[in-house]
Amino acid sequence: MQLVFDFPINPKFSFDNFVVCGGNETALRFARIVASDNTKNLLYIHGPSGSGKTHLLNALAGDLCLKKRKTTISIISFKEVDDIYDGEYLAEAVSKLASRFRDEPALMVDDIHLLPDNPHVRSEFWQLFNDFHDTCRKIVITGSSDPRKLPNLDDHLASRLLWGLAARMDVSDDESLRMIMKKLAGDRNIILPNDVIDYIINHTRRELQSLINFLEHVHRHSMTTGRKISLKLVREIIQ
Repeated sequence: MQLVFDFPINPKFSFDNFVVCGGNETALRFARIVASDNTKNLLYIHGPSGSGKTHLLNALAGDLCLKKRKTTISIISFKEVDDIYDGEYLAEAVSKLASRFRDEPALMVDDIHLLPDNPHVRSEFWQLFNDFHDTCRKIVITGSSDPRKLPNLDDHLASRLLWGLAARMDVSDDESLRMIMKKLAGDRNIILPNDVIDYIINHTRRELQSLINFLEHVHRHSMTTGRKISLKLVREIIQ
């Protein structure tokens, strides 16, 4: 997914269709607080890939679009940092990051753990963070772990990220994955028996995107063969 873009309001990423479980309920609660409370302007969400961080970031962006009566809001992911700098990380008279967020109501950043080890980029981001913080605008950032453990984050920025609300997300436990699988199946009008869900969880990669891909593969196979989704069918596909 391209994550350097102007965010259009998209019901695919909303608070209402976010699957709540023990591993993400605190992050969801904090995201709703930041969305609704004008005194809470800083949120840092961290956790492994596939835990729902990007969903919450986009849900918050969509909520801000509605509140600010905007059709788009800028989001960047440091997965796509080369798209911002065109592969050239030289000192600029005008920060390319600042240009990206000019006149935006919020600083929305995904994958801060991929911030490059480049002094110009780090300096630009530090200045941008302070500009938003000093003007009491919303700052929502996601990363893979506690900011104090991220290799290319300066100590002062890591500390600042913990001044606001911070929450870890982890949906790797069986019950969370069951809830997510049921929601994914329901969204696609797929009948997915409980024994099939448990078998998929225990015999495929437990990363969320892998589960989504496998579920869609099973559904296509079921449709093309005219067979209902059953434990026998899933076993055949996996074997």
